[in-house]
Amino acid sequence: MDIKSVQKRLREFALEREWEQFHSPKNLATALAVEAAELLEPFQWLKEEESRRIAEHPADYARVEEEIADVMIYLLRLADQLEINLERAVEDKIRKNAEKYPIALARGNAVKYNRRET
Repeated sequence: MDIKSVQKRLREFALEREWEQFHSPKNLATALAVEAAELLEPFQWLKEEESRRIAEHPADYARVEEEIADVMIYLLRLADQLEINLERAVEDKIRKNAEKYPIALARGNAVKYNRRET
């Protein structure tokens, strides 16, 4: 996926419909949070193992796929509006996480780095 190309398509889609006026960073962040919450619904009440097998339920799987796409669309629009280079931001965050969670301390450990006993 070419992020910049998708952002351009989404920007043009919004411009054609005169939706730019509604796509403020605040509104896009709010929409992103709403869509992320909607992504949780198909998983609500499932056991861990059931959630791993969601693809066995085509209707639920399709809903998850659609909600993930909605999350991605709003994330791309928000980054576009704020002129954030997502590729650079993701690379920077991966690097920071590697420093924050060294393999020797993090492997097999779900405790957040700032809550571990030293």
